[in-house]
Amino acid sequence: MRLAVVFLATLACTPAILRAQQLTASTSSSLTTSDSATEDLPDAPLPSQAGQAATQSQPATTTNDPQQTKRILGVMPNFRSVSADTKLPPQSAKEKFIAAGHDTFDYSSFIIAGLQAGFAMNGNSYPEFHQGAAGYARYYWHTLADTADENFMVGGIGPVLFHQDNRFYTLGHGSIGHRALYAVTRVLITRKDDGDNTFNFSEIIGSGAASGVSSLYYPTKYRTWTKVGQKWLTSDILAGASFTFKEFWPDINRKFFHTQ
Repeated sequence: MRLAVVFLATLACTPAILRAQQLTASTSSSLTTSDSATEDLPDAPLPSQAGQAATQSQPATTTNDPQQTKRILGVMPNFRSVSADTKLPPQSAKEKFIAAGHDTFDYSSFIIAGLQAGFAMNGNSYPEFHQGAAGYARYYWHTLADTADENFMVGGIGPVLFHQDNRFYTLGHGSIGHRALYAVTRVLITRKDDGDNTFNFSEIIGSGAASGVSSLYYPTKYRTWTKVGQKWLTSDILAGASFTFKEFWPDINRKFFHTQ
């Protein structure tokens, strides 16, 4: 059972753009998504407090509910996930970029990129990269670049331009279906700096921009609108899956690993 949980965590928490890399190299396929009903967000953040760290949590009340951890399984970065019923002050522009940088340059990002590059090379996702050590190096640096594009567009530049919060606020209460719907719709709905709900321009426009930038350093045949669109849509779908896993991670952590 624990091995299954480990596999699920690795799959769900890998940055969305890494998984998108392999999918866009295959034959174009049609992907559709249905509109999701919006759900109420947890409490809005309190007014700004000087010197507050971007990822620091301030529990509103003492609770026995399972809490988010800074890492999943002690390895995967989970810095921008906020425990249920936690109130935070708005982020500064600097804090938003720092959070994006943490996700990008954390040691685990280099390990995950290595694994993803190996899988992509084994599947010959980009024949133009060839095989061997040189081929693996090409897969590896492309994967790292894709990770940086996604993290800084979605977690840094987008939130600053659109005045949005780049953190994921766990709902933590209600039925499994209710919580899953809440989590997956965070791709479309987020918080503004003042705490109000708004369309998630940072995620949607940011992931599209990252996909466009990414196409510039891939072989010419992958620079079509179809390929860019596939990577864009796939990134957002995987982001929804990642949010859903993070919503339930505190419960999984408590049940299977007996920690808060």
